[in-house]
Amino acid sequence: MIIDAHCHAGQGDGLTGPWDTAAPLGKYLRRAAQAGIDRTVLFAAFHSDYAIANRAVARIAARNPDRFYSFAFVHAVHDRGRVYNLIKIAVRQYAVCGVKVHRHDARITREICETARAFALPILYDVMGEVSVIELLATEYPDVNFIIPHLGSFADDWRAQQAFIDPLARHPNIYTDTSGVRRFDLLEQAVARAGAH
Repeated sequence: MIIDAHCHAGQGDGLTGPWDTAAPLGKYLRRAAQAGIDRTVLFAAFHSDYAIANRAVARIAARNPDRFYSFAFVHAVHDRGRVYNLIKIAVRQYAVCGVKVHRHDARITREICETARAFALPILYDVMGEVSVIELLATEYPDVNFIIPHLGSFADDWRAQQAFIDPLARHPNIYTDTSGVRRFDLLEQAVARAGAH
């Protein structure tokens, strides 16, 4: 089974670019079928209120539960003090199976990590090239699985991606996805050192 662990879906409430405006699935689903992708993890486009966005993504996932999983997106600053309740609702009402956090919104917090631990959920955290935090996450929360997308940098930052391979190989709770990675030599190196999970 091939699972795409990184797919934004639904409507954002911004007008900056595709990342916060709209993430329709039509073209994606056709391409995924051609690529042999069996399941997809969905999470919201950037949004000013992730409670609203998570509900919308959950509706999309519920229409085809044999095809989609969903993660709840949280904003480390705007959702401070309510992360546990947001995730509790997302788990109980929407059947989410993970948490999504993006450095673009704010740096990940203990509140988010401890909430993920309480619900035994993985966290997909886009560090935007700030790979030094991964060592702290791995050691402070060894019982929480972290998925660091884009091999550590969507911006094609070779240095960040290269630096990420070491903690990926050393820590059993650190994973990655390959979305947006263009340096195939680094992908080969990551698989050789950390294995293909």
